[in-house]
Amino acid sequence: MSSIEILPLVALVAMFVVASILPINIGILGFVGAFVVGYFALGYDDKEILGEFPASIVLTIVGVTYFFGMAKKNGTIDLLVNACIRAVKGRVTVVPWVFFFVASALTALGTFSPAAVALIAPAALTFAATVRMSPLVMGILVINGAHAGAFSPISVSGVLVRGIVNDNGLSIGPWSLFFSSYGINLLLAVITVVTYSVLARTRNLAYTATGSTLAATTDWSSAPGDGGALTGPTGGSAPTGGTPTGGSGGTKVLTRTEPVEATLTLPQVAVTRVHKLTLALIATVLVLVLVFHMPISFVAIAAGVILAFTDLKGQNDAIMGISWPTVLLVSGMITYISVLEKVGTIDHLAHLAVGLGAPLIVAAVLCYVIGITSAFASSTALMAAIIPMALPLLHTGALPVVGVVAALAIAATVVDVSPFSTNGALILANAQGIDRRVFYRQLLAYSGIIVALAPALCWIVLVVTPSLF
Repeated sequence: MSSIEILPLVALVAMFVVASILPINIGILGFVGAFVVGYFALGYDDKEILGEFPASIVLTIVGVTYFFGMAKKNGTIDLLVNACIRAVKGRVTVVPWVFFFVASALTALGTFSPAAVALIAPAALTFAATVRMSPLVMGILVINGAHAGAFSPISVSGVLVRGIVNDNGLSIGPWSLFFSSYGINLLLAVITVVTYSVLARTRNLAYTATGSTLAATTDWSSAPGDGGALTGPTGGSAPTGGTPTGGSGGTKVLTRTEPVEATLTLPQVAVTRVHKLTLALIATVLVLVLVFHMPISFVAIAAGVILAFTDLKGQNDAIMGISWPTVLLVSGMITYISVLEKVGTIDHLAHLAVGLGAPLIVAAVLCYVIGITSAFASSTALMAAIIPMALPLLHTGALPVVGVVAALAIAATVVDVSPFSTNGALILANAQGIDRRVFYRQLLAYSGIIVALAPALCWIVLVVTPSLF
């Protein structure tokens, strides 16, 4: 490789290192890098440097986060969570899966996975503390659920990945990507619950996986004016059979007790006209996008504007709540990667990868590269950087396009249980009734297992298996 191809690649690695160590948005670094490489190395003007600026993706991010920001503020999201729990009649062992499916529904509708986790985690971990359920298992189910729906046809991540593939002359079915992600994350959630349940019965763990002894009915209340957000006790005496021990800051550590079936009851929350309007708008957005194939960006913005008239003061908060850091991240990285493509770096790397040996081995290496790095860096940025490197290999027809792209995308996201990632940090921040230092070590250990095993699982299920048939 020539120096003009190597230096931009070195700069890309340096961007990830800097953004991992310092609180600097890597998208900002991407714009700077695109300017330096494009202007000084290639002699491009600003229009040529920004020729591949992802305007459609940026508008999608703005529209989706604006609309669902309004839906969160008026309490509709909390109302949906409460309704789902009532649907399973408050059965304790089923409720964690309710949080899984609610999180997946939120991301499938277009909510970013960190935003979905931020919406669900407080209620989920409060519930876990109330019934003495493992906060680790509950947190993992919430994160897996958020990742499961993250590649739907109308989600930002799904649009991003398909856009990268389509722009390079290949195609990938939107539902194939979605169901691949859903299947892998559901499988990981099931494995987690089963494994922890076995360990809980054989070792003296602080919490069981399915809930310990507690009163037959737990009453939860809805805070005034919160639209029905779930709240619950965060302390209190130990459940029957539990033995509290002292700890710093009043933390209670409970010995394991045998799980029993229990239920909780939720208060009835009045459904307002604004709630009904929001639900109708969500349904309308789905129909217009999935049935009539209208652009989610403009449809979501229009739906958000309608909601803005119901709360003119609150709509300013929704605008401030738009995921501007993600807008910068995605647009900056895609712009920089497009400059690398013009320099020839991406094609050269792809040819080097092919030279490593069998295409299956190359795919495995890429899965681990994106998985390990994503545990410490932005998953979205890595997808924008790594997936283009695999596309020249896919043009040879040696590997299934859907399988490889899905494996890379999923490997980049499933490792976000790390406490160094946004999702993992949200779970750590919302954990209750447990020593946070202990919980941090548990979360870190689980992250290590996922980083070691998840890329291999994605590779075997999505790349190797389809290649054999």
